Amino acid sequence: MTHSEFDSFRPPEPTRRRRPGGKRGTGRRDTGDGSREMPMVPEPEFTSYYGRPVVKPAPWGDEVAAYLFLGGLAAGSALLGLGGQLTRRPTLRRNARLSALTAVSLGAVALVKDLGRPERFLNMLRTIKVTSPMSVGSWILSAFSVGAAVPAVAEIDRMSGARLPLGPLRTVLQTVEGPAGFGAAFFAGPLAAYTAVLLGDTATPTWNAGHEELPFVFVSSAALASAGLAMITTPVHEAGPARNLAVLGVVGDVAAMRVMEHRMDPVAAEPLHQGKAGAMLKWSERLAAAGGLGTLLGGRNRAVAAASGLALLAASALTRFGVFEAGLSSARDPRYTIEPQKNRLAARRAAGIAGDSITTAG
Repeated sequence: MTHSEFDSFRPPEPTRRRRPGGKRGTGRRDTGDGSREMPMVPEPEFTSYYGRPVVKPAPWGDEVAAYLFLGGLAAGSALLGLGGQLTRRPTLRRNARLSALTAVSLGAVALVKDLGRPERFLNMLRTIKVTSPMSVGSWILSAFSVGAAVPAVAEIDRMSGARLPLGPLRTVLQTVEGPAGFGAAFFAGPLAAYTAVLLGDTATPTWNAGHEELPFVFVSSAALASAGLAMITTPVHEAGPARNLAVLGVVGDVAAMRVMEHRMDPVAAEPLHQGKAGAMLKWSERLAAAGGLGTLLGGRNRAVAAASGLALLAASALTRFGVFEAGLSSARDPRYTIEPQKNRLAARRAAGIAGDSITTAG
């Protein structure tokens, strides 16, 4: 007898049989913990509301992608500037110092343009929040900029024949330019890596999935960019440190990308191989390999060195822009948020983790 319109959805009851003594039973023993009860509700199929994104895509444009590239270029150039200073290569030192100042200045302009108003960047310097990559990164950028500006101005003064209106400050500038070069090199590594930490700290699926390896990718990419630019602008007899950095950058870039993709959830890694981002990253790997090979085989030839440097510079830019675009694409499709979460949940259950606030017993 049906008492409700939902009775038709109930699973059929097993045939009962009489127990000894005339009692009827269901043919199963009650364990008391409910572990052998039949499931009344099927496993839910997770989806998003009308297929809309689960996480909000980052409101960043191409200016931020340009800042990612220029920050890495500035960081690597500061290291090469220190290398030229220590090994007495004046042309490499001068070109790398000027490259560092130019790149960090253009990067700051791109960052301020994305923020909308310059005072917004100054507001981030009102306090230091060590748990915020953006707050720490603002101070890293500021400290690096000061360290890069001092030796670059000293180089410009030498190029002009000491015609800059510095007066008594010229002696001070010449005294502090060496320590300032060390200071810029000290902040070069954090400047190259903090943007990767900033991306990985967001809820964007692809960026977050590769948050452990992404800093290594960005540091290697910075080495490619700075070494490539130095090989273009510096004669080959002084570009030895740039060639060495280029080879290390190629190995690090390719290896770090491979390790990152291998350790990521396969679904979260898909945007790295699809669409616009996939094309950029594929060409980045090709150009890095070509530039590295050219550096090894013909790096002492001026034309080959310049062509190899241009390939490495383009490879670095494509890496930054490709990773940036892959993250934005992953945020637009709810699949890249939901499926990795389901995979992590299944892995925790398979590992026997079933008593916390994330996983429940199956």
